[in-house]
Amino acid sequence: MSTEVRVPTLGESVTEATVATWFKKPGERVEADEMLCELETDKVTVEVPSPASGELSEIVAQEGETVGVDALLAQISEAGNAGPEETKAKETTKSDGGEAKADAKGESDAPKSAPDEGQEVDVMVPALGESVSEATVATWFKKTGDTVKADEMLCELETDKVSVEVPAPASGTLKDILANEGDTVEAGGRVATMTRGGEGQAHSAQEGTPETTEDPKQVASEAPAPADKGREDTEDAPSAKKMMAEKGVDREKVQASGRDGRVMKEDVINALNQPKEEKAEQPKQAPRAPVPAEDESREERVKMTRLRQTIARRLKDAQNTAAMLTTYNEVDMTETMALRKEYKELFEKKHGVRLGFMSFFTKACCHALKEVPEVNSEIDGTEIVYKNFVHMGIATGTPNGLVVPVIRDADSMSFAEIEKAIGEKGKRARDNKLSMAEMQGGTFTISNGGVYGSLMSSPILNPPQSGILGMHKIQERPMVVNGEIKIRPMMYLALSYDHRIVDGKGAVTFLVRVKEALEDPRRMLMDL
Repeated sequence: MSTEVRVPTLGESVTEATVATWFKKPGERVEADEMLCELETDKVTVEVPSPASGELSEIVAQEGETVGVDALLAQISEAGNAGPEETKAKETTKSDGGEAKADAKGESDAPKSAPDEGQEVDVMVPALGESVSEATVATWFKKTGDTVKADEMLCELETDKVSVEVPAPASGTLKDILANEGDTVEAGGRVATMTRGGEGQAHSAQEGTPETTEDPKQVASEAPAPADKGREDTEDAPSAKKMMAEKGVDREKVQASGRDGRVMKEDVINALNQPKEEKAEQPKQAPRAPVPAEDESREERVKMTRLRQTIARRLKDAQNTAAMLTTYNEVDMTETMALRKEYKELFEKKHGVRLGFMSFFTKACCHALKEVPEVNSEIDGTEIVYKNFVHMGIATGTPNGLVVPVIRDADSMSFAEIEKAIGEKGKRARDNKLSMAEMQGGTFTISNGGVYGSLMSSPILNPPQSGILGMHKIQERPMVVNGEIKIRPMMYLALSYDHRIVDGKGAVTFLVRVKEALEDPRRMLMDL
C-alpha cells in the first residue's frame, strides 16, 4: 500500500503550477506534514506537505514540469511506518543482501514504479462549477494509442459559460476515448481510459525489457526534441501551446515569463494584444477571388457552441416567462462628464485606475434600487424575494459571446473599488478566465450597448432578475434649457423590467432617480 501525494487547490481560477523544488529524494524517510516540494503558480508559491509518514518511494512530477490541480506528484510507501520488529528485519535484509528475506516481505529488486506499469487509469470529467452538471466535448488533442505525459492536455470541454481543460492524470498511453467531440458528458463521468506506463512512454514499449532506474531518463533523452530550437529542456504550459496552435502564434514571437523560459498562457495573450503597428509589418494577403456558386456552396453550416446555445435558450426563456416591458428616458450627461474630466487625472494618480462612466451608472443604480426595491427582487414560486444588497451584473461582450460577471456588494463599494472590479472582471471575461461562481448571484444588470454605437435598444432580462438597465451612445443634440436651445451630450436610457413584480410607477421612478443622480452627481453624495 502507498499514499498518493497530489497537487492541492491552487486558488480561484488557477488550474496549473510548475514544480519548483523537491526537498526530498526517493527512498528518504518523511514525516506527516513535513514539506516535500514547492510549486510555483502565476501569482503565488504553494508548499506541498506530506499527507502521511513513510518512505518517499517515487517522484512522478520532476522539477520544471507543469502539473494541474489534483495531479499526482509522488508516492509515499507505508514501509516507513513499519513496527520495530519489521523495521529490524528489513534492516537485516539490507545489510545481509538476502533476497529471500526481502521476498518474504513482498519486496523485490524491481523499480518501485513497476507495480503501476500497465495499470488502467480513468480520465474523468473535472468539477464544472456550481450548478453545472454537464458539458460538451469540444476538442480532442490526442488520439487513441498516443503516448501522453502526466498533466498533458487531452481534451477541452465546453460548459454554458466557460471552457474546461482535461489533463492526463498520469503518464502512459491513451487506451480508449469514451466521449467523442460533440458528445455531452456529466460532471464526474469518464471521457477516456489510459494505461499508465513510464514518464510519457507507452507501457507496451517497456514490456519484456529489464528495467533500471536509469531507463526513464534514457528514454526521455532519446525522445525527439521540441520544435523550438534552443529549448530542448523547457516545456511550455499546455494551455499556452494550445492557444498558440489555435491562434496561429509563432513561438519565437512570444516573450516567455515562466520558469526557465517557459511560455505561459498569459504570454500568448500578451503577444496577441501587441500594438497594431507591429502586426502591420506582416505582408498583406491578396484578396480572395470570388468563388463561383456552381463550384462551391456559398453557405457554411457550423454547430452552435454550448455558450451560444445557452445564450439563445436563456434569452428566449426570459421572453416566454417574464411579463417583460421596457420604459425609456434620457439623461443630460453634461455634469457627469464635467466632473469626470475635472478629477480623472487626480483619480487615476491616487487609485491607479481610470475613472469611467460605469462607476457613475453603478452608483446611480444602487442609489435608485434603495428607493425602488422591487426592481432589485425576484420571483420564487408564489413569493417575492427582496434583496437588501446589490450584486451588480455588468454585461460584457467577448469573442465567444455575451457573459455577465457580477460585482458583489456594489452598493457598499467606492468609485475606485467599482472601477477596479469592472476592469478586472472585464479582462478576465475577454481572456476566458471567469469561473462559474463569478457569473452567478447577480440581482440587477447594466448593459452598455453604447460602446458599440447603439443609440437605443430594449435589453432582455437576465433571469431571475427583474430589471436590467440599457446604456446607449452619448450624442450631442439640441435641447431646450431654460427657454434657450443648447447643444447637450444626451444619452437614452432603457429599463426592461418584469411587470409581474414591478409596476409602471416603480419603473419610471427608478429611471428618474438614475437620471437625477447623473445630471447632478452631488445628489449621490448627499443621498438625495
